[in-house]
Amino acid sequence: MSKEFTVGEKVRLVVLPPYVKTADPMPMLRPPDVIAVGEEGIVIDRRPGGYWGVRFTKGAFLLDSQYIESVDTNRTSDQ
Repeated sequence: MSKEFTVGEKVRLVVLPPYVKTADPMPMLRPPDVIAVGEEGIVIDRRPGGYWGVRFTKGAFLLDSQYIESVDTNRTSDQ
């Protein structure tokens, strides 16, 4: 039941995970409060184990698809 995203796609954090892992060459666990629910980021890559590399304002993190959703640009535009 994994969601699929494309590299460069804008995504939103919908559920805060118990911890987050940095997307560095040597990943580190960080407390979940470095990112906030509703924060938007850009998908930078797909990692083994069903993780997505997502760049937020405070850095790049590895997140499972259950924690993120695609940002619908049609719904958020004001016309």
